[in-house]
Amino acid sequence: MRFEVYGTVRCPFCLLARRLLIHHGYPFDDHPVDREPGARAEMEQRAGRSSVPQIFLGDTHIGGYDELQALDRSGELQRMAEAAGIERTGVS
Repeated sequence: MRFEVYGTVRCPFCLLARRLLIHHGYPFDDHPVDREPGARAEMEQRAGRSSVPQIFLGDTHIGGYDELQALDRSGELQRMAEAAGIERTGVS
């Protein structure tokens, strides 16, 4: 299982979400909705929202960057990742 980030290439909150995941070594699949045909429609169907970013862990919709950051600050993001069996990369 991996995180999934639906966003655009230039969206500052999308960049922050990607950086947060990279900083913690969490692998993720990036779905650039402005470059990947069908990605925006898929995101809207899954999230029920049209704003970016939209972040998922498996079938669990995390929300946008603010929700991701709040989960990180509370320690819940790490607990969710561990429960999902996600192995961190590049973190010592």
